[in-house]
Amino acid sequence: MVRLIDALHLGTPNVISIGLLQAAPGELILVDTGPETVFGAVVAGVQNLGYEPRNVRHILASHIHLDHTGAAWRWAQEFGANIYVHPKGAPHLVDPSKLLASATRIYGDKMNHLWGAIEAIPSRQVIAATDCEFRLGNLLIRAISTPGHASHHNAYWIESQQIVFAGDVAGVKIGTGPTIPPLPPPEINLELWRASLEKIRALKPASIYVTHFGEIKDPFASLDELERRLANWADWMKQRMREGKSEEEILPEFRRFAEAELRTAGTSEECVKTYERANPASMSVAGLIRYWRRHHPEEIPAYAGPT
Repeated sequence: MVRLIDALHLGTPNVISIGLLQAAPGELILVDTGPETVFGAVVAGVQNLGYEPRNVRHILASHIHLDHTGAAWRWAQEFGANIYVHPKGAPHLVDPSKLLASATRIYGDKMNHLWGAIEAIPSRQVIAATDCEFRLGNLLIRAISTPGHASHHNAYWIESQQIVFAGDVAGVKIGTGPTIPPLPPPEINLELWRASLEKIRALKPASIYVTHFGEIKDPFASLDELERRLANWADWMKQRMREGKSEEEILPEFRRFAEAELRTAGTSEECVKTYERANPASMSVAGLIRYWRRHHPEEIPAYAGPT
């Protein structure tokens, strides 16, 4: 059985969801950890569910973006947990210097406030795994490479429960709101993303769990909605770029466009704010602009800058 912990990032509910599974008596699994700033809240969440944090022996990392795995080092250091992660992400947990530099370029002086401290994890506690099966306690788990949101993204399939933990590749869905794509730089690839969605569909899951936020009980409808919106948002961005607009000009337009979609779907104003906290419009603008410039520069002839 899956138990969910709300990490209460920056004190806000329904932004970051952490999955908890019991692999065996006295042996727990967390799926993602959230950033280091929520470590204490997640520890308390484990305790509130009646478990001991010291029994968290395994972390299944969907990918190494800081809102997902920024606290992995704390679980490794304080409780001896092993971190299972895509092989492309593993070196950056052992030596996070490049990860830190990249994140700092994006978030600047907000780094510590948003994500907290980041430290290296001993290599013996970082286990590279993708497109393979492994057993943790009584659970057989399949790690599936699901790039598109990030090249180092894994989904985790637990066949005995017919569930898949899909990190960010299955989108962001807050409450009863629509499913929207998280599109941060620098690795968005829509072609790979669509192929990853086909991998998830092929599993025929009863439920999908996403980090933002929780269980999706109608997985096929949600995946279809996500795929349509991926195409629509990408096309919208391409048109703005063809008009020669800068990122600074596009951002307020995109924010209005995305928020209008949420409101049309019946999303409350408070929930619109939660979507923005979980999936900032600025990240999607930067990610899609980079996607078009990097992968399809022929589609945007008005752009004359570097790729």
